[in-house]
Amino acid sequence: MTDESTPLDGVDLVLADLDGVVYRGADAIEHAVASLNAAGVGRAVGYVTNNASRTPEAVAAQLEGLGLTVRPRDVVTSPQAAVRLLAALVEPGALVLAVGGEGLHSELQNAGFRITESADDSPAAVIQGFSPTLGWAQLAEASYALRPNPDMPWVATNTDWTFPTARGIAPGNGTLVSAVHSAVGRLPVVAGKPEVAIYEEAVARFSGTKPLFLGDRLDTDILGANRAGIDSALVLTGIDTAKQVLAADASSRPTFILDDLRGLQEPYPITRESTDKDGSRLIEVADSAVRMRENVVTVERRGSSAINLLRAGAAAIWGSGLAIYGLEVAPELYA
Repeated sequence: MTDESTPLDGVDLVLADLDGVVYRGADAIEHAVASLNAAGVGRAVGYVTNNASRTPEAVAAQLEGLGLTVRPRDVVTSPQAAVRLLAALVEPGALVLAVGGEGLHSELQNAGFRITESADDSPAAVIQGFSPTLGWAQLAEASYALRPNPDMPWVATNTDWTFPTARGIAPGNGTLVSAVHSAVGRLPVVAGKPEVAIYEEAVARFSGTKPLFLGDRLDTDILGANRAGIDSALVLTGIDTAKQVLAADASSRPTFILDDLRGLQEPYPITRESTDKDGSRLIEVADSAVRMRENVVTVERRGSSAINLLRAGAAAIWGSGLAIYGLEVAPELYA
């Protein structure tokens, strides 16, 4: 990579998370629509979501309403990946206890499964996804089915702990799965991010050879992309902020760090590192610079861009091999 390279150079498939990347609640995130439309010139763009509550058709309609050019086929959902996993665990046409919304039910029907919402019907498996209308009664049915049957397959669409909405951060499907887990004493097979099933589904669907994944969460989007061997860009418009970037462990570090999606088409500066006579490391990104002496990280030059300062700080910390809790980090890097 040179200072003239952009994150999109050589990429033939862009895969974008939705919540926190494309929209927040009902509103598009600033610059996201124009940037994704531009990224789609000459390459495929797919939309990958752990949100199991809606159908691909509903998601595509929302994205079209925001100004994106999207077909239902361009939307890859965790229920699609979950149903594929389920098909390997039970017989075709099996009766399945579905805990979730329309997005999950429609994928089960498309795959030929029969659906029940009662453990009394003796289902062959339980599949669980998010819906904003889920309550105790539905979670209890999953428990009634699973606890007496320790070998019964249990598939979860995803385990995101939180869910961004227009009003703020709300509990995600991970909290609902955890409630059932607490009652039955075991964990489900998981299809969505950060597991690789949903990434493999997306790459295969678009026949991508050099994909780039866009996400706002280190613990799902970026971790999953790394597990799947896909380059990634963390965009700071959703859940994770500069503080989480600096603290990211080796398995959750993105290839690129972007303020917003305009950065896809902007030159991405390279990181330069040198070592002084005193053994301290100087890390430079464009006109920003950070120095690391033993376990102390200080700002040498703020430079003209906060994002470049963060990139330099992340490179310093990530390259040190030291855990974040053992470091003294200048507040300017994450304030």
